[in-house]
Amino acid sequence: MSGKLYGIGVGPGDSELLTLKAKRLLDGCGTIAYPVKKPGEKSIALEIIRSVIDLDRKDILELWFRMDPSDEIRAGYRREAVKMITDVLDRGEDVCMVTLGDVSIFSTYMRINDAVEEMGYETEVVPGIPSFCGGAAAAKMPLMIGNEGLAIVPSAEENTILDAALDGFENIVVMKAYDSIEKLVKLMEEKGIDPLCGTVISCIGMENEYIGPLDVNREYGYFTTVVIKK
Repeated sequence: MSGKLYGIGVGPGDSELLTLKAKRLLDGCGTIAYPVKKPGEKSIALEIIRSVIDLDRKDILELWFRMDPSDEIRAGYRREAVKMITDVLDRGEDVCMVTLGDVSIFSTYMRINDAVEEMGYETEVVPGIPSFCGGAAAAKMPLMIGNEGLAIVPSAEENTILDAALDGFENIVVMKAYDSIEKLVKLMEEKGIDPLCGTVISCIGMENEYIGPLDVNREYGYFTTVVIKK
């Protein structure tokens, strides 16, 4: 009998925000997989669970997902990751693949889940707290109130999407905003939106956590989100 693949969201950074279900599955699973962009790279998702899961008793599976502009090359890495996972499943052992935040939001896991499921294996997706929800809680701000809407866009580089969101929504979450704060501020000013309407929530639950106003002179880590409340 084949094993089962679990995709587990581990939350925004604080290990105490790991769900009870996620911890139970991780405790009981013999193999934990995690994605990286290059071999040997530190995994934030793995570090989040390290303090609450005994990793010394686990087989750790590093999955390399190179960020290459070629769709064919990226697909090749996904196929290799799927093979590494299914090799374990074929031994009748379960695999838990951890991912930062929630599994359904900008996560590599869902492509893996679909590929493994299409091959006939059983899979399950376990949600986690998204970074912008963790950040909003840390900042003590509501994402929506009453009949307000919320738009989630990938980055300030996607100006077509961001333009529409800024025009049509009261609340906008801009993810992966670490290298485009200046561009975002400029766009807000062009639309008559006070930059003070934006709050940066960066590296929530991590040592270099920052919650504060948009500051074009500040350096931000990769895990930086901006919440704009018009």
